[in-house]
Amino acid sequence: MTAEEYRLKIDEALAGYFNVRAGALNAGLAEAMRYSLLAGGKRIRPLLVLEFCRIAGGNVEKALPVACAVEMLHTYSLIHDDLPCMDNDELRRGKPTNHMVYGECTATLAGDALQAEAFGTILRCDLPPTVKASCAEILAGAVGLDGMCGGQFLDMSWEGRTLTEQELTEINIRKTGALLVAACQMGVAAAGGSELMLAAAGHYGSSIGLAFQIRDDMLDVLSTAEELGKPIGSDLEENKNTYMVLMGREGCEKTIAKLTDFAKNVLDEAFEDTAFLKELADALSTREK
Repeated sequence: MTAEEYRLKIDEALAGYFNVRAGALNAGLAEAMRYSLLAGGKRIRPLLVLEFCRIAGGNVEKALPVACAVEMLHTYSLIHDDLPCMDNDELRRGKPTNHMVYGECTATLAGDALQAEAFGTILRCDLPPTVKASCAEILAGAVGLDGMCGGQFLDMSWEGRTLTEQELTEINIRKTGALLVAACQMGVAAAGGSELMLAAAGHYGSSIGLAFQIRDDMLDVLSTAEELGKPIGSDLEENKNTYMVLMGREGCEKTIAKLTDFAKNVLDEAFEDTAFLKELADALSTREK
């Protein structure tokens, strides 16, 4: 299956969630949830779930709700990240952010509801109970104290001071990398894969996650708002710590190349059919948006 075929499958599945009838008491909240969930995007995280499930010998169709759950969780994080109390962004994926359309309170609740529904989606899917529990545990770790929330806390707590490369990486392996690691490992878990597969999937996810963030920092300087679908240059304007500031363009490019090579090589330790994931790592390392 190609990346585009995966995205179409994922988008079709996501469109089936939270279709609340007009006039229902919770229709406004469901509309806000669907507004961000169906706003497009690369669908990298659910795609990783499905492809790792496939190469680990699992049933991709049965893993589809798990993939959707990861995208719900990711969407929750984007809604909250855009809020005035966080990054205060007004544009996401070329559209007004959730709080600009529905207000800050509804946006906050839409994010909260998407996080809760992500776990409900996993627990209701047609996989063995132990597999569902494993997937839910992996996802919880990605979003909690040592995951995205912990990373966002560090990012906000360390504002106004110059960070070392190690400190910046501590933020980003939580804030960006944790959910990518979880997506890869949840795909393996959905297939009932081995510990060796879980480890390799985790190393792949963490490597492309850090490379993804470094590329993101580069694009904030080198791209345009029209290309990215969100404001650019805000990191420099707000004097934020970024890899472009710490390493410069050449240093960023070298680090991305090293991380991408490691991600591709580590796959061979546990899997055979790895061409798709290797191509994906390369594509992400040179993406323009």
